[in-house]
Amino acid sequence: MVQQVTNGIKISVETRFVGTNYSDNRLYFAFSYSITIENQSNDSVQLLNRHWKIFDSLNNVETVDGAGVVGKKPILKPAEKHSYQSNCLLTSSIGAMNGFYEMVNFTTTKKFKVHIPTFQLMVSGALN
Repeated sequence: MVQQVTNGIKISVETRFVGTNYSDNRLYFAFSYSITIENQSNDSVQLLNRHWKIFDSLNNVETVDGAGVVGKKPILKPAEKHSYQSNCLLTSSIGAMNGFYEMVNFTTTKKFKVHIPTFQLMVSGALN
C-alpha cells in the first residue's frame, strides 16, 4: 500500500494483478486498484475532478482527465472516508500510475489539488 497526505487529505492505494485479456489480437494485463480518500482536515471538501498519468513500460504515457471518480463526486466531512475501486489495462506486465484530484474546500470555497502517490502495477515475478 502507498499513502500520501496533501492539504489534510490522505490518499491510500492498494493494487492487484487481475489477469490477462485478449482484445483486437493483442494481449493486455489487467490490474485493479482500490483507493481510500480520508479527510483529515477540519473542513468539508468535495472531489470534483481527477487527473491520471498511466505509465506502461512498452508504451507512451497516457493521460486521463475526468469528472469525479467512478461516476461520483463525493463530499467528505472531517474524519470521513470514501473508497472506490477501478481498473487499468496495460500492454506490458509492468507499469505505474499517479495523478491528482481537484477538490473544493467548502469553508474557503477554494479549489485545491490532492496528489495521488505513484503506485506500481506489476505482475508478480515480472522482474525475475
